[in-house]
Amino acid sequence: MKIHRIISVGVFAAALLVGSIADACTNFLFTKGATKDGSTMITYAADSHTLYGELYYRKVADYPAGTMFQVIDWDSGTPLMKIPQVAHTYSVVGNINEHQLAIGETTYGGRDELAKEIEGGIDYGSYIYLTLQRAKNAREAIQVLAGFMSQYPYHSEGESFSICDPNEVWILELIGKRPGTVKDDLAKKLKYKYTDGAVWVARRIPDGYVCGHANQARITQFPQEPKKFRKAKGKGLHTVISSAHLDYLFEPEVECVYSSEVITYARACGWYDGKDEDFSFADVYAPLTFSGMRGCDARVYAMFHRVAKGMERYEKYAMGDAKAERLPLWVKPDHKIDVREAMNLMRDHYEGTAMDMSKDLGGGPFNCPYRWRPMGFELDGHTYIHERATSTQQTGFSFVAQCRGWLPAKVGGIIWFGVDDTYSTVYCPMYCGITEIPLCFRQGNGDMVTYSETAAFWLFNRVTNFVYSRYSDMIVDLQKVQDRLENTFIKAVARFDERAKTNDGEALTNLLNDFSSRQAEEMMTEWTKLDRYLLVKYMDGNIKKEKDGRFERTATGQAVFPMQPKYCDEWLRMIVRDHGDVIREK
Repeated sequence: MKIHRIISVGVFAAALLVGSIADACTNFLFTKGATKDGSTMITYAADSHTLYGELYYRKVADYPAGTMFQVIDWDSGTPLMKIPQVAHTYSVVGNINEHQLAIGETTYGGRDELAKEIEGGIDYGSYIYLTLQRAKNAREAIQVLAGFMSQYPYHSEGESFSICDPNEVWILELIGKRPGTVKDDLAKKLKYKYTDGAVWVARRIPDGYVCGHANQARITQFPQEPKKFRKAKGKGLHTVISSAHLDYLFEPEVECVYSSEVITYARACGWYDGKDEDFSFADVYAPLTFSGMRGCDARVYAMFHRVAKGMERYEKYAMGDAKAERLPLWVKPDHKIDVREAMNLMRDHYEGTAMDMSKDLGGGPFNCPYRWRPMGFELDGHTYIHERATSTQQTGFSFVAQCRGWLPAKVGGIIWFGVDDTYSTVYCPMYCGITEIPLCFRQGNGDMVTYSETAAFWLFNRVTNFVYSRYSDMIVDLQKVQDRLENTFIKAVARFDERAKTNDGEALTNLLNDFSSRQAEEMMTEWTKLDRYLLVKYMDGNIKKEKDGRFERTATGQAVFPMQPKYCDEWLRMIVRDHGDVIREK
């Protein structure tokens, strides 16, 4: 989601106080060799205080020649421009299409001169959903995106994309060019002519590794002009990248492609004058700030820390130390990761690090690892921050997209979809081959200011916002239901795969629709029960006693007197320090 960062502000809290960071997202990327079953996966949390959680659907379609498509800005709903529609588009469920191509994103803004939207063009959200409708695999997706960037202005800020298919996982980072940035004297010297569009770099994640991005550009230096292709083709790999054809992109040995102008544009703007081989995309187009480390890369660090040994060496960097060793683009996990762990990696409040949000008094007497906005504050002449973790209260929706190449495409691709806070959501399996969205996730079933009894977004928010009030106790009850549901869904998918893979056509579509709908209905039923259970158990700050799965009653049928656990000693000491003279017994 959109992130507005004022790059010149070097202190995270100061930036937050002036409202420079609005919404932000988190993506993790897992290659085939890093997963237990050989699937590829990407995760995405779409975090925004104004985004309603629902599962988008775009059906397969054919269009006559000359049809134009109206581009609508995903964030604002504003019409931007019209572009030619392709003859055939693929069906898309959320952020995965019928061919098991999945795309996620995080916005990093970029340097001041480029971190601004322009009128018209194509926005980052349209990049995602148009590409999913037009490409079958990751390399085709890069080709489509490169075509957009070479033909049309780019409307949005700097962006990182996660792109995966059943075989490969890529990270692509781009930033729009802007009028007035090129210096005439440098342009003349370089024989550079400004055109609209964007500059970009895409890298394939090495098999066996995991990657992540969270609102900070991650690609620094990158391989340039492989000698084998320069010799074979007579020109450098990057010299053709500005076209929509990308002649070498589909050579399997190619693992890095980039815009022909990615370095020359920076030179023409006066932002870089070093050697080509030393060029760093992130350092030039999105220079690191305290906020970029502490508020953004720290989320990637937290994931790396949970899957690989020795990551503590990067903790100082994650906490905002510009002199510390920079976080690598990818790491090799010390164990294979399955889909359930991928879900749980999206559930993080920096537990096990110095930034653990449940350990300080800001969590209140029940250790709630959430802080209401604004994230930065000023007190007695000093500025401070609240941590920005992967799990955050303002998530609209999140998912784990899983691509499994050993199954037919419409069966192999699953978007495990959830709404609201990643820590307390349930990831429900939606096959990429469905043509009907379950009612609880359906677009138009409620919105950010319209409550709906049948919408998962509102049910999950009702439960979560109650849980925040007595977090350390209630989250345990929530996780029991969450664990049971997700484990049940994973087992159900394994059984259903065997049945579904022997079908095709309309019979397969009906099976996929029915299965995904039934899982969503079960989730809603169980979460409604949880909602009522939590209210009964924790009403008025009491905790009702239970035995054998039921609330206890006396011999005469009355409710047993509830437990009334006291506040922890540290919280009581804080109360005494603040108000002890008034409340002390005389």
